[in-house]
Amino acid sequence: MIEQILIANDGSDSARKAFDYAVELAARLGARLRMICVEEEIPRHAEVIDELREEKDRADSYFAQLADRCRARAAMHSVDLETVIVPGHAVKVIGDFVRENAIDLLVIGFTGHSRIYDHIWGGTAHNLTATVRSNVLVVK
Repeated sequence: MIEQILIANDGSDSARKAFDYAVELAARLGARLRMICVEEEIPRHAEVIDELREEKDRADSYFAQLADRCRARAAMHSVDLETVIVPGHAVKVIGDFVRENAIDLLVIGFTGHSRIYDHIWGGTAHNLTATVRSNVLVVK
């Protein structure tokens, strides 16, 4: 039985398709829907702390706006959406979240923002299906 669904969303077209599918599924099953956004683009070796702050503020703003839009879209289906935005490496962060929160189903898009992987399986999606210890639905 699927009681908790987690959608991993980076704002890509593929993630939007996966989000829409997850919302419809949560509405049909009466499942709890959560969304995780991972800030991966923060520089690892910032020259000055201000540069790091600027990058973090940009990422926070992007994902906060994405979360607001997604909550509104979920509400149109009478689904409450809980969101979390965390920094780190997507595969590790999402895998840890799935394990720590007893997620029954992880929903992900087939590819992310990378143009290189437009027609082949994205690295994050591929790695998540191999490492996450829950059911994973990959939406193409």
